[in-house]
Amino acid sequence: MVVTADRIREIVPAQKLSGEQLQRLSSNSIADALRYFSGVQIKDYGGIGGLKTVNVRNLGSQHVGVFYDGIQISNAQNGTVDLGKFSMDNMEVLSVYNGQKSDIFQSARDYASAAALYMVSRRPKFSEDRENNLNFKLRSGSFDLIDLSGLWEHRIGKYFSTSVNAEFLNTSGRYKFRYQRDGGYDTTEVRRNGDVMFVRAEAGLFGQMPRTDFMLKGYFYWSERGYPGAAVKKDYGISLLNEDRQKDRNFFVQSALTHKAADFYSLKVQAKYANDYMNYIMPPHSTVQPMDNHYWQQELYLTTSHLFSAGKVWSANLSCDLQWNSLDADGTEMFNTNFIQPRRLTVLSAAATSVNFDFGLSAQASLLYTYVHDMSKRNMETAGDKNEWTPTVIVSYTPWKRVGLSFRAFYKKIFRMPTFNDLYYVQLGNRNLRPEYTTQYNVGIAYSKAFRSWFSGLHASVDAYYNTVKDKIIATPTSNQLVWTMVNLGYVEIRGVDVVLNPTLRFGPVNISARVNYTYQKAQDFTDTKKDEGYEGVISTYGDQIPYVPLHSGSAVVSVSYRTWDFHYSFVYTGERYMLGGNVPVNYIQPWYTSDLSLSKVFHIKKVELGVTAEVNNIFNQQYEVVKWYPMPGTNFRITLSLTI
Repeated sequence: MVVTADRIREIVPAQKLSGEQLQRLSSNSIADALRYFSGVQIKDYGGIGGLKTVNVRNLGSQHVGVFYDGIQISNAQNGTVDLGKFSMDNMEVLSVYNGQKSDIFQSARDYASAAALYMVSRRPKFSEDRENNLNFKLRSGSFDLIDLSGLWEHRIGKYFSTSVNAEFLNTSGRYKFRYQRDGGYDTTEVRRNGDVMFVRAEAGLFGQMPRTDFMLKGYFYWSERGYPGAAVKKDYGISLLNEDRQKDRNFFVQSALTHKAADFYSLKVQAKYANDYMNYIMPPHSTVQPMDNHYWQQELYLTTSHLFSAGKVWSANLSCDLQWNSLDADGTEMFNTNFIQPRRLTVLSAAATSVNFDFGLSAQASLLYTYVHDMSKRNMETAGDKNEWTPTVIVSYTPWKRVGLSFRAFYKKIFRMPTFNDLYYVQLGNRNLRPEYTTQYNVGIAYSKAFRSWFSGLHASVDAYYNTVKDKIIATPTSNQLVWTMVNLGYVEIRGVDVVLNPTLRFGPVNISARVNYTYQKAQDFTDTKKDEGYEGVISTYGDQIPYVPLHSGSAVVSVSYRTWDFHYSFVYTGERYMLGGNVPVNYIQPWYTSDLSLSKVFHIKKVELGVTAEVNNIFNQQYEVVKWYPMPGTNFRITLSLTI
């Protein structure tokens, strides 16, 4: 038994991928899988080894909370999470929420972002006669890929179990791509410096008792990778001289305890310690500004949540979080002499209530208080304290339960604190920055119904939204054009529509399911050019579509299963975009699409299960760029062997 709050209606349902459907996608990382969610954009800086960040409804990557097994992964330095570091190998569920979860029994940090990505790893499951589960996987394919992983799960008595998972990956990241020169013809080059080698290991202890649920997990990640950089076009051809390297070491240990003390009261306690190291190198022979910088981050986090409920009609939650972050750096002389070595204490408190009536009306409201206090290890000046109150209101109405039709709406105002880089990066940081506010409005309609025929089920939803980003933090030149600084100059309005369609069909032993997503987004920059306060301002892009946001985008996944066979086809489309704020021909980026295929077969040999999967990605060899000058791979292949004992 897993202890949770009393089951409530999903007021704003999540987009989810789970189980076999998640594992069968032709995805190398979490970022690849998220391409199949409506309203989600992934910035991919160069395929295998490039940085990968997530953006939901164009509110910015820093407004997306990323949670791993219920606890947020934070990055006080730049506010973004590189999703390329997370493997699909041990992942059970991926879910994306706009606004926040319907379940109010959560930490204060769960309320503190405009959108949230939840990654849930596999939890041990045993048949009645088993005490151990073993799984081994070997993947190989294009780009000299070797990917080895192993999973061991062990049951300890009636209530406890353990899990150990480890993975090793190595790839050269080398692939050919075509690039159009000014003369009007294509030239072929090879993507270099895209190699990746990483080791990932995690271990967990799990307890499931009648009124208590417990989890203790340790996570370790080490990698060394090249950053292939931009393939910048020049008069003589293409420059591929970028030789930047990055080393990462990430470690965290986290724990969660949920206890149902009484029918009307439940307690949740979560804690985490994280230690992250990064070394970024720009060799002297490849750049005019060589760099060999080291960064160390630490985080301490503790939260308690208290749920009070009166049956299934009413519930209320009180949460309080304490978080401490530090950043140390060295490398260039600027860092050694001028970096303040910041520390940050954050206190978050949230109060939320939810009501669910039998006539189909559900509502949720929450109020979040945030206090931030910055310090300097070197006793240098820091930004002033921040005190903020932010509300959320969510409503859902299902007038006819048998029909399966529901209506929903939400309003949320939230902000993100300036990061350590925004405030304190040498020469660029600005201690006077204000928080960056977002305001979200969403209305939607959903239909969900199961049928007793060959057409076994249908889920469809349409959501229209209007978002604003105020006091957007951007870099702009000062009165000295060679010196830039971070300022609150940006204002963005986003209007969009998300459409999701999930039909399922059954013809005897043949099961067919599809997932179709479409997004329309008009994201406009309404930033005024300013020349006051010593800033020269920027070139006006008033009313233009913001960079890298397509008006039209979508995806489709079709899965067919027959006994021990599985076939999957996936399609991703991104419409025309502009790489800079000015919507002029020189900034135009062509639309692109990719198609992927996979075929799987499972063989049963006594108590052993052998799985074989063959994948062909980008089957039409589409030459495209998610980010300008960062070419993506063409057609590539992968074979996976899986052995379960």
